[in-house]
Amino acid sequence: MADDPNEAAMPSTQREAQEALEKQVAQLKREISKINRTLAERAEEVVEEATGWYESAADSASRTTQALRNRASTVSGAVQENPGTVSSAFILGAAVGLLLGLVLVAGDPRRDR
Repeated sequence: MADDPNEAAMPSTQREAQEALEKQVAQLKREISKINRTLAERAEEVVEEATGWYESAADSASRTTQALRNRASTVSGAVQENPGTVSSAFILGAAVGLLLGLVLVAGDPRRDR
């Protein structure tokens, strides 16, 4: 700040105080720049880590979906090859359910209501 005409008129202690403040401001600017660089580096690391997690989850979901498709295809093929077995299983399940319902109703003491 040697170009400042008021600086020549300042007492030396005031000039020294102003120079000290300017040095402190310059030092704070350097520290802020360092902090900004550190934050930018950390943000980049976090983005890379999150991207890795996302890709891992997407791969896992893709594998799971493919496995489910394969199993559904296997079940579908078995049903198409053995339609009598499937319909028999449904009829048997319905008969067991009906018998179980009748047994439960017959054993209910409140049945007379």
